[in-house]
Amino acid sequence: MSEETRSNKVSNEYGAEQIQVLEGLEPVRKRPGMYIGSTGPRGLHHLVYEVVDNSVDEALAGHCDHIEIILKADGSALISDNGRGIPTDIHPRTGKSALETVLTVLHAGGKFGSGGYKVSGGLHGVGISVVNALSEWVEVTVYRDGKQFNQRFEKGIAKGDLEVKNQSQQSKRTGTTISFKPDPLIFTTVIEFEYSVLSSRLRELAYLNGGVKIIFRDERQFLKDNSFREEIYFYQGGIKEYVQYMNSEKESLHPEIIYVDSQKENVYVEAALQWCSDVYSDNILGFANNIRTIDGGTHIEGLKTVLTRTFNNFAKKRSKRKDGDKNLAGENIREGLTVVFR
Repeated sequence: MSEETRSNKVSNEYGAEQIQVLEGLEPVRKRPGMYIGSTGPRGLHHLVYEVVDNSVDEALAGHCDHIEIILKADGSALISDNGRGIPTDIHPRTGKSALETVLTVLHAGGKFGSGGYKVSGGLHGVGISVVNALSEWVEVTVYRDGKQFNQRFEKGIAKGDLEVKNQSQQSKRTGTTISFKPDPLIFTTVIEFEYSVLSSRLRELAYLNGGVKIIFRDERQFLKDNSFREEIYFYQGGIKEYVQYMNSEKESLHPEIIYVDSQKENVYVEAALQWCSDVYSDNILGFANNIRTIDGGTHIEGLKTVLTRTFNNFAKKRSKRKDGDKNLAGENIREGLTVVFR
């Protein structure tokens, strides 16, 4: 190929007209895997997690203690909470309501500045705007300031303005309700939520946020008694109950679960520990802002180091180990240990 031919080929294939400028939520619909990992089952369920995380953030901030998740017969999901409700006043930069802004603008939310949320489980995620972009439709109802606000979106685009009406004096409440139906044009391999996958994560969230009631109901089919399948996750004991649940069929070495919590320099640490005699491996579940740290992390390594050092120092003080003896290995100390650490 001559230099002239090669030059013309490059010029024809790469010019200003080949530079795409995607606006709004177009990038999300164009490359959904970049935002939710995949368009398979994992990505589908991630949409629910993103909405639920917003409600959990309200719980972490101390403004919510009731979250309801319903799988509807039409394939949609509804998530409702009794938090403060998404703000609805006009955003100074977009000129739209804050509600429409967080639904239609990437990386818009109360978690990036100061004062919105001190601790947030949603910072890892991509936000409600991506759920909006990848849904056939989204309907949002916000209750706050004695009013009810409603708005509908289709494939990430607002359909009509924000509707406002007064709440009755008897039913004044606060909170947010979000319904969405995943877009079959995006999720082409699977479009049905799996109950067991969602229930496992919702139960985990209830353990991690003691005192928050999470109701999970499946309205896609009736049971034999013409009722819907429903589970309520509510654990006042928090992560202590989580350890108890995981060790319920094991032989514990000490009936009372060890529990510690502390705060230093705005970092809060909480841990529940119990050793069992009939297992040989450890089971350490680490979390950061309600997100499971599957690959470990410095907090897990720090826990292991502290346990090893503490047990060896204790053994020497009790004359169980002599100065010349080798220290107990960490894996031996952790044998049969179950920990939930966050």
